[in-house]
Amino acid sequence: MLEHLFLHRNRERSHASRRLYARFELIYTAVDFMAAFCFLIGSFLFFSAETQYAATWLFVIGSLAFAAKPTLRMIREIRLYRMGDMDDLAQRAEH
Repeated sequence: MLEHLFLHRNRERSHASRRLYARFELIYTAVDFMAAFCFLIGSFLFFSAETQYAATWLFVIGSLAFAAKPTLRMIREIRLYRMGDMDDLAQRAEH
């Protein structure tokens, strides 16, 4: 199965696979922005001793967002792969 993941043809297989890919790209980009925002604001908050606790939490949240990115990518690829399996099964059922 692993050799079938991350192939360009999986995302171009059907209208549904293109929509799924686009949806995950939007989510992935939103997570990127959230992580960047957390790190940027956390960096500024770290300049003051009074706001360092909040800054630390923003760094933790930003780190979790960065950790979510490969998870999102793997979920997307598995779902795209499974969509291909369903297309193959549907074609076999027709014949």
